[in-house]
This record gives sequence, structure tokens and C-alpha cells, in this order.
Amino acid sequence: MPTVAVIGQYRFFFYSSDQAEPCHIHVVREQSTAKFWLDPVRLERSRGFADHELSRLEKTIEQNERRFMEKWHEYFDA
Repeated sequence: MPTVAVIGQYRFFFYSSDQAEPCHIHVVREQSTAKFWLDPVRLERSRGFADHELSRLEKTIEQNERRFMEKWHEYFDA
């Protein structure tokens, strides 16, 4: 489960078995989880996050989209 970034109280990561899916990022904070597609950034699913928190996460992912995509390709295309 490669961690891509820790921003504030959120850990951004993907699973090593995610290669068959389009580029995406998982987010976790305590017991809350979410999955966002990266191209374009949009929520795929979530559990435990409030709507305002999901909006903030989406903005954070948009700001870091390039970095997350690079990490995805570094890991899976190597």
C-alpha cells in the first residue's frame, strides 16, 4: 500500500493491486475512507467523511493531481 503523501491528518495512497484500474487515489483519516479518480478528479466512493470534508479533499487532490499521477506512473509503469 504505497503512501503517496500525508497532508494534514489525511494519508493519500493506492493499493499495489490497483494497476488494472484507471489512475486514482485513496484517502484515509481514522476510520473514514474515500477513493477519487484522478483524470479528471472526481469522487468514486466514500465512507465516513462529511460532505464539506469531501469538498476540501477534492480541492487538495486537484492541487496535487500532477504529483499523484506521477507517483502512480512511477509505481505501476516501472
